Amino acid sequence: MRQDDGSYVVANRRYKPVGITRTDWVKYEEYPVKVKFKNLTKAKARLIDFQGREDLQTIYLYNDGCVPTDGAANWAAYAARLKVLASLKVVVTE
Repeated sequence: MRQDDGSYVVANRRYKPVGITRTDWVKYEEYPVKVKFKNLTKAKARLIDFQGREDLQTIYLYNDGCVPTDGAANWAAYAARLKVLASLKVVVTE
């Protein structure tokens, strides 16, 4: 999910940052969970989003209709999306 400063929060299906297990509302700005990508384009977003959308605001890796653990085809499609996500360069800030 893209933030106002152009960074992204990688969140789970409950919109919590990956690794956060709390069940209450999480304010992203209170956690060091944001990342900026150097080379995220609409074309790459299309390859990452499970629906092939070019939306840079919110990119979904999967939904209830294509849960990766529900079969080999879903897993292969998810792994292909993760491969593109993992290829993105991260802007390092200090």
